[in-house]
Amino acid sequence: MAEKKVVIVGGGVAGATLAKNIQNQANVTLIDPKEYFEIPWASLRGLVEPSFAERIVINHREYFKKGDLVVSSAVNITETEVFTADGQQIAYDYLVIATGHAEPIPKTRTERLDQYKAENAKIKSASSILIVGGGPTGVELAAEIAVDFPDKKVTIVHKGVRLLEYIGQKASSKTLKWLKSKKVDVKLEQSVEVRSSSEENKTYETSNGETIEADAHFLCIGKPVGSAWLRETLLKDDLDGDGRIKVDENLRVKGRSNIFAIGDITDVQEIKQGVYASGHAQLVAKNLKLLIEGGGKENKLGTYKAQPPISIVSLGRKTAVAQFPFITVLGRLPGMIKSGDLFVGKTRKDLGLEPNVKKS
Repeated sequence: MAEKKVVIVGGGVAGATLAKNIQNQANVTLIDPKEYFEIPWASLRGLVEPSFAERIVINHREYFKKGDLVVSSAVNITETEVFTADGQQIAYDYLVIATGHAEPIPKTRTERLDQYKAENAKIKSASSILIVGGGPTGVELAAEIAVDFPDKKVTIVHKGVRLLEYIGQKASSKTLKWLKSKKVDVKLEQSVEVRSSSEENKTYETSNGETIEADAHFLCIGKPVGSAWLRETLLKDDLDGDGRIKVDENLRVKGRSNIFAIGDITDVQEIKQGVYASGHAQLVAKNLKLLIEGGGKENKLGTYKAQPPISIVSLGRKTAVAQFPFITVLGRLPGMIKSGDLFVGKTRKDLGLEPNVKKS
């Protein structure tokens, strides 16, 4: 009997984890516009320490050795095929959509590592840095810079009433206090138009009329959901108002038996973070194996339950703020869980790789 064809669109946390776990059970094709997987929650460390980026930017072929890799973007789907931007038509028996958030990043690992080196040079040469956005990315970047380069003047401008609005007030307050202790200037309920800055004298004006001087700036605002390509496809009616795909308890697109969605693109009501995306992928790997085996195992499919709002935001190399169901803490203990290695060794091991990368 011919092997079942599984097509995975998207090579982020969810797509990469699924490709690794299902490659020996089916004829798998991974479609991704870049040649590599990147560990997203560790990327900010790579900006202050470019050698760290070598461990977090991993060519798909390092862990996905058996199936087909198509380095292109999906542009359309039918009931039986996926169409790519480079003109390919790829047949599927099962389709998994894992396109997460849209983000313009380079195609090759070498180009991506060069980008990290350039951003690091930008940080090193600046004496003052403006960070636009006070979500987890902006906070973690500010903390990385404040810890590794304490002499640099760091300013966060955030339009919200508090930092880290996706989690509770206690975490926000503790984080604000910590950042202030590191001399980070935090301006809340303000926005700044970086394009209108004067490049010559590096001044930026906030919506409140305040002037900020900074040698460099980083935009750390939310990325759009990666579903725009689906709006003209057969799944156009399966998107919610935020552009996320509506899924059932098995993580199948509602009303469809052979199309799944996993990761940040789903409408599962939980914090969108990598550990949960990985959980989606592991469940769908099991469900695909059951469906491929056949024999009426539909009623044995695993179900997914939305996870509680647990989150750990690293604050430099030794400290973190953590929200657990009944307690929020900031300090070395949550830092020991995440901040040292940022789960990079574990993630690499989960992909079947050495925790460290050999120097090339």
